[in-house]
Amino acid sequence: MKKFRKVLDGLTTTSSNPGSHGGSPSCGSAAGTPTATPTPREIDIPETLVSENFQICKTVRHGFPYQPTAMAFDPVQKILAIGSRGGGIRILGQPGVDSFCQHESGAAVLQLQFLINEGALVSACADDTLHLWNLRQRRPAILHSLKFNRERITFCHLPFQSKWLYVGTERGNTHIVNIESFVLSGYVIMWNKAIELSTKTHPGPVVHLSDSPKDEGKLLIGFESGTIVMWDLRVKKVDFRIYYDEAVHSVSWHHEGRQFMCSHSDGSLSMWNLRNTAKPFQVTYPHGKTQRDGRKESCKPILKVEYKTCRNSSEPFVIFSGGLSYDQAGRRPTLTIMHGKAITVLEMDHPIVDFMVLCDTPYINDTQEPYAVVVLLEKDFIVVDLTQSNFPIFENPYPMDIHESPVTCTAYFADCPPDLIPALYSIGAKNKKTGYSHKDWPLSGGTWTVGSQSYPEIIITGHADGTLKFWDATTMTLQMLYKVKTWKVFEKPRGVSLGEGPNKGVELDDDPYAIQMINWCPHSRLLCVVGISANLILFRFSRHEANTNITALEVRLHCDAEDVISLSDTENQSACPSENRGPSPSPQAPPSPRSTTPESTMACLKVKERVVRMPPGFQAELVVQLQWVDGEPPQPITSLDINSAYGLVALGNTNGLALVDYIQKTVLLCMSTLELYGPADPFQRLTRSPRRNRQSTSDLCMRGLSSFYSDSKKRIRTSYQSLTELSDNQVSADMERSKSPTSVPYPAFVSGDARVQGEGLRPAHCSPVFYLLDNVRGPGRKLSLPTDLKPELDHVNGHCPGGAGAPPPGVGGVGGRARAPGGPLGGEGPRLGRRGPGRPPFRKAQSAACMEISLPVSTHTEGYASRRAMLQQLHGVSMYSHDEHHTSSYNWGERESRENSFSRSRSSSVCSIDRETREAVSALHFAESFGRKGDAMPTPCLWVGTSLGLVMLIPLSVPTDDQERLEDPVGVAPTGTVLMLKGSVLRFGILDCGGAVVPAPYEMWRDTNSGDDPDRPRRRKLINFSPSSSQENTHDAQLAVVVSERQARVFLMPSQACLYVHNITEASFVLRADIVSVSSSVCLACFCANGHVMTLSLPSLRPLLDVNYLPCTDMRIARTFCFTHGGQALYLNSPTEIQRITYTQEMCDNLQEMLGELFVPIENPEVQNRGFLKGFFGSTAQTFDREELFGEAAAGKASASLARHIPGQNMEGMKAAAGGVVGDLARARIALDERGQRLGELEDRTALLMTSAESFSKNAHALMLKCKDKKWYQW
Repeated sequence: MKKFRKVLDGLTTTSSNPGSHGGSPSCGSAAGTPTATPTPREIDIPETLVSENFQICKTVRHGFPYQPTAMAFDPVQKILAIGSRGGGIRILGQPGVDSFCQHESGAAVLQLQFLINEGALVSACADDTLHLWNLRQRRPAILHSLKFNRERITFCHLPFQSKWLYVGTERGNTHIVNIESFVLSGYVIMWNKAIELSTKTHPGPVVHLSDSPKDEGKLLIGFESGTIVMWDLRVKKVDFRIYYDEAVHSVSWHHEGRQFMCSHSDGSLSMWNLRNTAKPFQVTYPHGKTQRDGRKESCKPILKVEYKTCRNSSEPFVIFSGGLSYDQAGRRPTLTIMHGKAITVLEMDHPIVDFMVLCDTPYINDTQEPYAVVVLLEKDFIVVDLTQSNFPIFENPYPMDIHESPVTCTAYFADCPPDLIPALYSIGAKNKKTGYSHKDWPLSGGTWTVGSQSYPEIIITGHADGTLKFWDATTMTLQMLYKVKTWKVFEKPRGVSLGEGPNKGVELDDDPYAIQMINWCPHSRLLCVVGISANLILFRFSRHEANTNITALEVRLHCDAEDVISLSDTENQSACPSENRGPSPSPQAPPSPRSTTPESTMACLKVKERVVRMPPGFQAELVVQLQWVDGEPPQPITSLDINSAYGLVALGNTNGLALVDYIQKTVLLCMSTLELYGPADPFQRLTRSPRRNRQSTSDLCMRGLSSFYSDSKKRIRTSYQSLTELSDNQVSADMERSKSPTSVPYPAFVSGDARVQGEGLRPAHCSPVFYLLDNVRGPGRKLSLPTDLKPELDHVNGHCPGGAGAPPPGVGGVGGRARAPGGPLGGEGPRLGRRGPGRPPFRKAQSAACMEISLPVSTHTEGYASRRAMLQQLHGVSMYSHDEHHTSSYNWGERESRENSFSRSRSSSVCSIDRETREAVSALHFAESFGRKGDAMPTPCLWVGTSLGLVMLIPLSVPTDDQERLEDPVGVAPTGTVLMLKGSVLRFGILDCGGAVVPAPYEMWRDTNSGDDPDRPRRRKLINFSPSSSQENTHDAQLAVVVSERQARVFLMPSQACLYVHNITEASFVLRADIVSVSSSVCLACFCANGHVMTLSLPSLRPLLDVNYLPCTDMRIARTFCFTHGGQALYLNSPTEIQRITYTQEMCDNLQEMLGELFVPIENPEVQNRGFLKGFFGSTAQTFDREELFGEAAAGKASASLARHIPGQNMEGMKAAAGGVVGDLARARIALDERGQRLGELEDRTALLMTSAESFSKNAHALMLKCKDKKWYQW
């Protein structure tokens, strides 16, 4: 108790000197004992970046519109609009023309209507509001809005070349809106006037509105109940009524206006002739078979039908969705194309949202001549070619398949080598799919040109199925380049019976290869990929095919001693470097690549041992796998870095650090973070009570991945928001009896060995995507907390789930004494090794590709009996204990509501008492730096950052000669140097004394499989960056930038003195930080969990930008947000879309020229000449003046309470500017352009008339000469 009070006193009375803000130099003392503040050498570095250089805005959005709801097409402009449930609208044209606009209300888009060839779009939303969008600008904006107050909108129809919009409502009424002024007309078609007076039932909502092709003055109204009415707009009465037994879903006219087709809820199509509306002259069930009793089998509804005619064929196209028989269970959604007697059924992979037949003419009374059908699916977008008999699909030029497998991580690279994109494209083009239509993409509207700012950009996406996709992101576009399939490195796991007991015959999970991290060097073309199964794959790029063996290294990165970290007496002093050159532990001896592991250790996946044929592209060279130890699964890899010049790969997790030489295929270093500290460990480690020895785990290890992915867990599916459901089995009685007194289920007192931790040393925040949660219940539970979420999340709004003095139950810690391989087990509480005989040894938490983790704000401080309950609320993971497995019901609706929210309210007064954590390696960076204070020149070093805010430097001795590098080992000598920060370390950077970034050295790419000079291998060409030549004597100093989730510090090397410190955030934490180049300078860009995007100058850490960019963040954004050079960033805005943004003023100013034009002035097509006989004997379409009927003079004003007009955001400013000189000039310029265009058209027509007149004159003169001498009787 005295010790506990001492720690509390230390927390309340001492401060750790958080340092001054940007621009103020600050120093601290060494960790451990206070020392005199070092005085750094004066360094005057000019900084050119100011706040005016930064502004944040969205640039472009790529991918498939998430949760689409509606679609519209402009047949003249040839652009397509797609509305979504979230209120977004995507407008697509030719490749490069891709615009996104968003309704501020966020209401779902119900219907879209183009003002054909007028550069405008009408959207009807679920909040009963109509919006008019202006498409004559690169970024569409709302001009008018009309909010209905008393009725709900169900259907809209806008005739071609009309300014009057018909709006059907849920009550069955039809209103008319003036598009120009966006006000309601007084002309209303009431439902009770449309039906007969004798009808006693309401006809239902309006589901269809359309003009008659034969007469524009007649409107066809379809009601949901099956009633169809032809309303004469002139006389305001009904021409005819049709009553049908089945509900109507859609209506489609024949272009002559004599008949129309309806689709119904019983899977039937009915044809109606206007001459006899008493009954349909044809009723067909396209997919319904006649049963023995003569009745048709029941079919699903046909939701939409299109009836289109062709010029060169008497057989029309009838295209519809749905209508399959109910007996055909398991059939996928279909689109049926009927052309004559031929019926083609196209099966779709996803449900059909909408489809639309594309025709050349916008006139409804003209022969339609369909050439393609656009099908909008829930998760895909395809266009079918109707001009070919086999109906092939068009190759989609838009990146609509980003979500083909859920995205788990992203990487963004700007200013890549110029030859890299052509190399990737040439390799990827060989594997492109075939069978597409040979015709041009039908959506060819708009114009787009390459902007002035153009440099190679590449985006890499990692997916849940183990694939990597490379995308060309140059010039605001996104094109698929190349795909890497990492799962081909491993043997295909088989769902066979492994072991006995409950896990016998367990099937493997669908996603054991999901990508967790990506590290790529564009210059050397080395690619490192980290998977969920605790493996690392190294790929090397080659243009040639190769047949090679894949080297596999198994690393035992495991720590049994779990010590508790508490504050030392001097820990609250300012964070400063300390150095202790005590004896460092010897690294682990590397295992042989194919050594036989004992029964107690094994790898998660089996690497192919045979010779593997590798196609051109990225070819696997090395696989590093973390072993299972004593039945315990390996912890996920949390940090990674590779350096091609050194030939080294470093990886870390919550157990320690491993360093691999991929040239010699050996493990150089494998040790825990405590061993890296040596005597310089700044923490006091309080060991736990001893535990029993583990039971034999050979049976558990033999089960391998079958236990890893047992079917007692919910599998990770390729859906978008699915989570893995975890279930617990019964805990054995031995486990209950042997539980440690420190792992009580309901902490209500302060134990004698209280575990405390200072406020300045927050637990781990790293960047793994997948987490491992141990499968035990309540009192004995040892949970490996997800390191991508801060343990402070357990204290939402400043409250602790448990008592003030007791630790959260069952949180496993790491640190303290690490045992050697095969050594005795360290002392700790009950572990997974004491499960029951049928207990699976491993559980997988939810897939980060699919999860939408919500962080709800809790207003109560009670009700959390254990950390399991808190994790269930915070992380959205279902973790049942045995006693509640049969009593608690799981509510998916509640989960979905939580998934769609992310609370950013995080109190800074986080309870720091009694927290225990594993100290994870959270950041790694290879660089030429000063590993020791006494170093005179930079040498190869590895910077190591931990989740407790500690930084260690590991000098490396790398042979420089190529031959020596192949034979001599690389020297590794941990020095014990420790720098300290607040929060988990995220990023490192090295600057020279001129303020320029010193990139890590790299090896230029060379094709190792090239056939040139096989007897003379090519030498390695290393690129090493020296400090800026403009600075004198800069070779003996560097600036090291270290960023944590709380603060950033700049250290002067080699003296290790802290020059600048800036507390980035107190109420939140940094999720992503990068040192990027902007406007010929460098800055630090940060993205925080509360949605703020910040930039800081370097090296002074002066704030330049702080914008609350994302009003609502979630874990998908946190997982995929990344910065790159040039002031750009991206994140996964939805499970199917990538949003790119910029935070520089220069790119915001030039954004307009980078985007495509949506509207291009085009003359409307002429109406087809129907011929003399058709025009004489057939009926001609009658036109009428709608203004005379719907105008205010004839119809009066509508009720003011029915709808409210809302002007657009810029309308007031536009009206004010319209009366000024600028408005007059703009209007005059537009008028001149229109006049010039009309004069040009007039000139063409005049020339045509003159030619025709001259021809007529010649013919008349010839006829006169021929007939002038004839007598009257000769005629």
